[in-house]
Amino acid sequence: MAVRYCNDQSRYRLPRKRLTSAWLAEVARREGYALGEVCYVFCSADRLLEMNRQYLGHDYFTDVITFDYSDRRGARVVSGDVFIDVETVADNARRYGATRLEEMRRVVVHGLLHLCGQKDKTPRANAVMHRKEDRYLHLLDAMLRGTFPADSAAD
Repeated sequence: MAVRYCNDQSRYRLPRKRLTSAWLAEVARREGYALGEVCYVFCSADRLLEMNRQYLGHDYFTDVITFDYSDRRGARVVSGDVFIDVETVADNARRYGATRLEEMRRVVVHGLLHLCGQKDKTPRANAVMHRKEDRYLHLLDAMLRGTFPADSAAD
């Protein structure tokens, strides 16, 4: 398992990288997968817009684009590149009344959930995605407090 954090036209530094990596490994495990090579790339709004146009044919800003290289059927290992627009994340944090770090962590786990096969294009799938984000953000809070919860049927 290797989670890398890189920058492309951004100076953003995610705090607590080791803990974040352990959290992401636990999220993948709870989703039924092992965590493989995942690279988070923090970039500018212009860079992600360019990628959105080039690779997805979309002409709008977004907070995250995930390139999935996972083997979910065979080895059940999730791998990929997750590009995050730090400017849009900051805008969304203000819009939703969250801190920048809270919103960034939501987007980080959102990208991993996509690698685990979670979709979000329909209202129903988006609601499932949001519930999972909330659940895993609570898990991270427990890890930060040092009260890592035991597995339960609710997970």
